[in-house]
Amino acid sequence: MNIELDATDGSARAGVVRTSRGLLRTPVFMPVGTRGAVRGLSSADLEDLDVQVVLANTYHLMLRPGPEIVAKLGGLHGFMDWSGHVLTDSGGFQIFSLEPNIDEDGAVFRSTYDGSTHRLTPESAVAHQGLLGADIQMVLDVCARLPAPRTEIVDAMERTARWAERGRAAFLDPSVATPAGQAQFGIVQGGVDPDLRAQSAARTVDVGFDGYAIGGLSVGEPRAEMVPALEAATAQLPVDQPRYLMGVGDPAGLVEGVANGVDMFDCVLPSRLARHGTLLTSTGRLNLRNARWADDAGPIDEKCSCAVCGRWSKGYLRHLLAVHELTAARLLTLHNLSWLLEFTRGMRAAIVAGTFQDFRTEVLTRWG
Repeated sequence: MNIELDATDGSARAGVVRTSRGLLRTPVFMPVGTRGAVRGLSSADLEDLDVQVVLANTYHLMLRPGPEIVAKLGGLHGFMDWSGHVLTDSGGFQIFSLEPNIDEDGAVFRSTYDGSTHRLTPESAVAHQGLLGADIQMVLDVCARLPAPRTEIVDAMERTARWAERGRAAFLDPSVATPAGQAQFGIVQGGVDPDLRAQSAARTVDVGFDGYAIGGLSVGEPRAEMVPALEAATAQLPVDQPRYLMGVGDPAGLVEGVANGVDMFDCVLPSRLARHGTLLTSTGRLNLRNARWADDAGPIDEKCSCAVCGRWSKGYLRHLLAVHELTAARLLTLHNLSWLLEFTRGMRAAIVAGTFQDFRTEVLTRWG
């Protein structure tokens, strides 16, 4: 999988990734549809928002409804009735967040739904994602918590490298059923140590994947530590293949990722903030629960062109939120996601225009 660059501005890139399904214009933000849907939204909503690619989670879909059922119902595209791209995480984030029992073979999870146990290995992660039918699947990795002793960071990085080799071998094994045209990305680990990040990136590239992700950042570390680690990783990655920074979706994080040559991003931030009444706007975050908005007749953001800002007032939306009306979460999610997608398109336009550094400075002044 290659990226064709339309423009660069410093290390920032605007390009096109060609897949078996079509084109992805980068930089691209991927909304998170963990269980096959972005919380509160339908596939029709995502089409209206011009979403290019949705992320779904292998761990959760492995448990319910199960990859075999998803495959029987047409893979994730048929299951969701979604014609855009789908990327599936491998379950590696759940190794980080759920702390299962890990050994060299894989990880043993206790189901968050019914308490049953399930083993996930680099090989089974490939097989599950083959059944799910995503356009891009991720290799299984180990993400260390930060801060952590250097020995833990090194152990996680080394195991990730060994699992990358196993995952790639399984993906290329003709006896393993993966959809024609499906791509597989490797994942770089190494904490916030630039030397470890560079080492992990080089070893991942040696395995040879269709694209490369940087995992294990934006997990609570200061941005001053994140950026040097990110820069060290991207410096080792091929310039003609897509680069994906996992779990980053705040404006400052996005602009810093793009400034360091990243093409793809995902995060639950727009939907999670919306459910708690926090909105993304051109002037920063807005807390809609604040009583000052109770009688405000204006839109969430005067500069936003989304359908929500074009129709409903802050006062009305705050009322829905205050009375726990389900419509509130849906409408606020539509705004936040629309705003963030437009922000991402703005980064691309700035790169093409050669004004990305000014764009970056303005964003970091407001959001940094």
